[in-house]
Amino acid sequence: MPRPHLLLLGPAITAILGSTALALPPPEDIPEEILRTQVITEARSPLTGESITAADYAVLQDRLRDPNTETVVDPDLAHLIYLLQLRRVLRPVVPFLR
Repeated sequence: MPRPHLLLLGPAITAILGSTALALPPPEDIPEEILRTQVITEARSPLTGESITAADYAVLQDRLRDPNTETVVDPDLAHLIYLLQLRRVLRPVVPFLR
C-alpha cells in the first residue's frame, strides 16, 4: 500500500526539478571558463573609443601607466602654453600685462 506522504512528494519533487531547469543558462551562452581562456584580438581605445588592435591597446596601456612618457601636444597648443608661462613670469616685472 502506498504511503500518503510519499504521494505528496512526487509533485513537489517534479516542481523543484522543473524550476531548477529554468534557472540554467540558455545553451547558446558560452561558459565563463571558456571565455577566460580566449585571446582578445581587438579592443577599444579608452581615450577615443575607436577600435584598435590588441598590440596597439597594450602599447597604449603602457603609455598611460608610465607618467614619465613624453606626451604628444599640438605645436600651436604648446606655443600657447609657452606664451602663458612667459606672461606669468613677466607679470610681476611688467605690471601692465593682463
